Amino acid sequence: MEIHEYQAKAILADYGVAIPEGGLAYSPEQATYRASEIGGEQWVVKAQVHTGARGQAGGIRMCSNEREVWDAADDLLGKRLVTQQTGERGIGVYRLYVEAAVAAEREIYLGFVLDRSAERVMVVASAEGGMDIEEIAARDPAGIVRVNVEPAVGLQAFEAREIAFAVGLEAALVPQAVQVMSACYRTFGDLDATMLEINPLAVTSDGRLVALDAKMTFDDNALFRHQDVSELRDKSQEDPRERTAIDRGLSYVGLDGSIGCIINGAGLAMATLDMIKHAGGEPANFLDIGGGASPERVLKAFRLVLSDENVEAVLVNIFAGINRCDWVADGVVQAVQQLEPKVPVVVRLSGTNVEEGRRILSEAGVGVVTADSLAEAGVRAVESLEGSAAR
Repeated sequence: MEIHEYQAKAILADYGVAIPEGGLAYSPEQATYRASEIGGEQWVVKAQVHTGARGQAGGIRMCSNEREVWDAADDLLGKRLVTQQTGERGIGVYRLYVEAAVAAEREIYLGFVLDRSAERVMVVASAEGGMDIEEIAARDPAGIVRVNVEPAVGLQAFEAREIAFAVGLEAALVPQAVQVMSACYRTFGDLDATMLEINPLAVTSDGRLVALDAKMTFDDNALFRHQDVSELRDKSQEDPRERTAIDRGLSYVGLDGSIGCIINGAGLAMATLDMIKHAGGEPANFLDIGGGASPERVLKAFRLVLSDENVEAVLVNIFAGINRCDWVADGVVQAVQQLEPKVPVVVRLSGTNVEEGRRILSEAGVGVVTADSLAEAGVRAVESLEGSAAR
């Protein structure tokens, strides 16, 4: 789960990280009021959206008077911000964060991420901030500092000092840097985060380290332990298909192709997407119905996949272990009978009760196309798509 910048900053501030003074606004009137509350001579109006590269897309505006604050808020609210991460559809702007402008002498990058291969929290830092870490890594991979933290003892002060010196901070700023990194590490662990990023962490003219932007994501499976964090979820920022799936206990990722996929198991799902591509098609989604899928769960999955207007064929690919092929077959039959899809449906079943599952599909007479192997399923899905287009 992602949260907005202002929410991440509020959390970090509670742990002792310095942030600029700011406030939330839902209208131009509120934005100008926030600016007057904050005081000063310059403010930054920021679109609160779950995407990076906001500045390049015009989602961050520097303002020198309240009229400019009003105009920036009026232009941004209700707009769909299109960035390199959102695709052409963009993402809606429904709230703004107005904060005091901070004069930065330099900017650095500081991030904490879950390194699953090492089973450690990794601290990532760079002397260059204010840009995507991927861009920094591509241009100067040696300039990125990476430190894996030993979970038994946590982030140690000497490690934080080494990172601070590695990114070129002056000795006078090192104690502050140690405090910021320690606070971020505690935040990460306490709230079951999977990513925490301060970009940029600014060095101000009066010798302070201030988080000018912040981003956090959390482990969905741990949200039951953090009700206060789960309440920060903003459904307006999520893909409607993915939001619907989450609310129904399904794992779904929307893609840009035309073959809808209903599969059990992430590994099989990835292999199926590859097979569709290999056969010349494009998957429309990644949908994992998980283990023990009942006919009702399969029906829910069909409703979700068919709600995507770009879907022109559906591929059901099940390898039953905990699942049972007869349950899945019953679900497919119910889905076809109730939803009456206008697109071809290809089904490949394998594993527990496979013969019974195939018998159910055959005797139901619902017109699905069957396949015996993963490769055949991919080919038949693409062929059914081409046949549908020809008609």
